[in-house]
Amino acid sequence: MDAIDRLIMHHTQAGLPLTLEPYQTLAKQLGLDKQELMQRLQAMQDSGQIRRIAAVPNHYRLGYRYNGMTVWNVSDEHINTLGQHIGQLSFVSHCYHRPRHLPDWPYNLFAMIHAKTEPEAEQHIQQIKTVLGDACQEYTVLYSTKILKKTGFRSV
Repeated sequence: MDAIDRLIMHHTQAGLPLTLEPYQTLAKQLGLDKQELMQRLQAMQDSGQIRRIAAVPNHYRLGYRYNGMTVWNVSDEHINTLGQHIGQLSFVSHCYHRPRHLPDWPYNLFAMIHAKTEPEAEQHIQQIKTVLGDACQEYTVLYSTKILKKTGFRSV
């Protein structure tokens, strides 16, 4: 990472500019050509210096009041295939496989759901349950009770 890459990281810590053309705006702020900025961002992503560039919505401000991490005890032999199916559902923002911590925590598949109403959330949970079928032994839902500040990379 050179000085220009560090400058890009510094200027994007709080997010991209809120303009119609954020990359063009950022390039201009940094005195770069937009193409060079895009190439540098791609190189940082390819090298693993940054994982992704994505919008981080505030679900509550968008009307989604029932946000819950659903956790599932899924048979290990089917978890990869089933996890891919669950991760593609429109109401799931992220889905991943985590190790169990027996005997207290038998869950190995996590899927964050978002709904505007409690019945809608319950419908989403039932849809996941249907997709998992007999491969799922048990589950629970951990509903969000407050918003934690979401931030990206911060330089020291």
